[in-house]
Amino acid sequence: MDYLQLVTQEEANTIAIDFDGVIHSHHLGYHDGTVYGYPIEGAIDNIKKLAKKYTIILYTAKAKPDRPLINGKTGIELVWEWLEKYNLDSYIKEITAEKPRAICYIDDKAIGFKSWNQTMNDLKEFIGESI
Repeated sequence: MDYLQLVTQEEANTIAIDFDGVIHSHHLGYHDGTVYGYPIEGAIDNIKKLAKKYTIILYTAKAKPDRPLINGKTGIELVWEWLEKYNLDSYIKEITAEKPRAICYIDDKAIGFKSWNQTMNDLKEFIGESI
Protein backbone atom coordinates (compact mmCIF):
# COMPACT_ATOMS: atom_id res chain seq x y z
CA MET A 1 0.00 0.00 0.00
CA ASP A 2 1.26 3.47 -0.86
CA TYR A 3 2.26 5.50 2.21
CA LEU A 4 0.22 8.49 1.05
CA GLN A 5 -2.93 6.38 1.18
CA LEU A 6 -2.38 5.89 4.91
CA VAL A 7 -2.26 9.57 5.87
CA THR A 8 -4.76 12.38 5.74
CA GLN A 9 -4.54 14.89 2.92
CA GLU A 10 -3.53 17.58 5.42
CA GLU A 11 -0.71 15.41 6.76
CA ALA A 12 0.45 14.57 3.22
CA ASN A 13 0.70 18.29 2.46
CA THR A 14 2.54 19.29 5.66
CA ILE A 15 6.26 19.52 6.29
CA ALA A 16 7.29 20.02 9.91
CA ILE A 17 10.50 21.94 10.55
CA ASP A 18 12.43 22.38 13.77
CA PHE A 19 13.09 26.07 14.47
CA ASP A 20 16.38 26.23 16.40
CA GLY A 21 19.34 24.88 14.49
CA VAL A 22 17.41 24.52 11.23
CA ILE A 23 15.92 27.99 10.59
CA HIS A 24 17.22 30.06 13.52
CA SER A 25 20.95 29.85 14.29
CA HIS A 26 20.65 29.99 18.10
CA HIS A 27 24.45 29.93 18.23
CA LEU A 28 24.45 30.93 21.93
CA GLY A 29 22.08 28.14 23.04
CA TYR A 30 19.27 29.12 25.41
CA HIS A 31 21.28 32.25 26.34
CA ASP A 32 18.75 34.68 27.84
CA GLY A 33 15.65 33.03 26.37
CA THR A 34 15.28 35.49 23.52
CA VAL A 35 15.19 34.59 19.85
CA TYR A 36 18.43 36.39 19.01
CA GLY A 37 19.97 34.45 16.12
CA TYR A 38 20.10 34.96 12.41
CA PRO A 39 18.57 32.80 9.68
CA ILE A 40 20.62 29.75 8.76
CA GLU A 41 21.94 29.95 5.21
CA GLY A 42 19.34 28.76 2.74
CA ALA A 43 16.47 28.76 5.24
CA ILE A 44 14.57 31.75 3.87
CA ASP A 45 14.71 30.77 0.19
CA ASN A 46 13.92 27.12 0.83
CA ILE A 47 11.01 27.80 3.19
CA LYS A 48 9.51 30.07 0.55
CA LYS A 49 10.05 27.34 -2.05
CA LEU A 50 8.50 24.60 0.13
CA ALA A 51 5.54 26.80 1.07
CA LYS A 52 4.48 26.98 -2.59
CA LYS A 53 3.49 23.31 -2.41
CA TYR A 54 3.34 22.39 1.29
CA THR A 55 1.94 23.68 4.55
CA ILE A 56 4.83 24.50 6.88
CA ILE A 57 4.53 23.94 10.63
CA LEU A 58 7.40 24.83 12.93
CA TYR A 59 8.06 22.95 16.12
CA THR A 60 10.23 24.24 18.92
CA ALA A 61 10.82 23.77 22.64
CA LYS A 62 10.36 27.55 22.88
CA ALA A 63 6.61 26.90 22.45
CA LYS A 64 6.32 24.70 25.55
CA PRO A 65 3.73 26.15 27.94
CA ASP A 66 6.03 25.80 30.97
CA ARG A 67 8.69 28.01 29.35
CA PRO A 68 9.05 31.27 31.30
CA LEU A 69 7.90 34.52 29.74
CA ILE A 70 10.73 36.56 28.24
CA ASN A 71 10.11 40.31 28.41
CA GLY A 72 6.44 39.48 29.01
CA LYS A 73 6.16 37.32 25.88
CA THR A 74 5.70 33.62 25.28
CA GLY A 75 8.15 31.65 23.20
CA ILE A 76 5.57 31.42 20.44
CA GLU A 77 5.22 35.20 20.36
CA LEU A 78 9.00 35.59 20.21
CA VAL A 79 9.30 33.13 17.33
CA TRP A 80 6.50 34.90 15.39
CA GLU A 81 8.29 38.23 15.91
CA TRP A 82 11.52 36.72 14.56
CA LEU A 83 9.69 35.27 11.56
CA GLU A 84 8.10 38.67 10.87
CA LYS A 85 11.53 40.36 11.08
CA TYR A 86 12.77 38.10 8.28
CA ASN A 87 9.48 38.16 6.31
CA LEU A 88 8.84 34.46 6.88
CA ASP A 89 5.64 34.71 8.92
CA SER A 90 3.32 34.44 5.92
CA TYR A 91 4.90 31.10 4.94
CA ILE A 92 4.30 29.41 8.30
CA LYS A 93 0.91 28.04 9.31
CA GLU A 94 1.60 27.23 12.95
CA ILE A 95 4.21 27.09 15.69
CA THR A 96 3.91 24.25 18.18
CA ALA A 97 5.85 22.49 20.91
CA GLU A 98 4.47 19.13 19.83
CA LYS A 99 5.56 17.08 16.86
CA PRO A 100 2.78 17.71 14.34
CA ARG A 101 1.41 15.22 11.85
CA ALA A 102 3.44 15.66 8.68
CA ILE A 103 4.79 13.87 5.64
CA CYS A 104 8.33 14.48 6.96
CA TYR A 105 10.33 16.25 9.64
CA ILE A 106 13.39 18.43 9.17
CA ASP A 107 15.41 18.52 12.38
CA ASP A 108 19.09 19.11 13.12
CA LYS A 109 19.12 16.55 15.93
CA ALA A 110 17.25 13.77 14.15
CA ILE A 111 18.52 10.32 13.38
CA GLY A 112 16.74 8.92 10.36
CA PHE A 113 15.53 5.40 10.97
CA LYS A 114 16.45 2.68 8.45
CA SER A 115 17.16 -0.22 10.82
CA TRP A 116 18.01 -0.62 14.49
CA ASN A 117 21.60 -1.57 13.68
CA GLN A 118 22.03 1.59 11.61
CA THR A 119 20.24 3.67 14.25
CA MET A 120 22.53 2.44 17.03
CA ASN A 121 25.60 3.18 14.90
CA ASP A 122 24.28 6.65 14.04
CA LEU A 123 23.44 7.33 17.69
CA LYS A 124 26.92 6.28 18.77
CA GLU A 125 28.42 8.65 16.20
CA PHE A 126 25.99 11.45 17.15
CA ILE A 127 26.64 11.39 20.90
CA GLY A 128 30.27 10.31 20.58
CA GLU A 129 30.24 7.37 22.96
CA SER A 130 29.44 3.69 23.09
CA ILE A 131 25.96 2.66 24.07
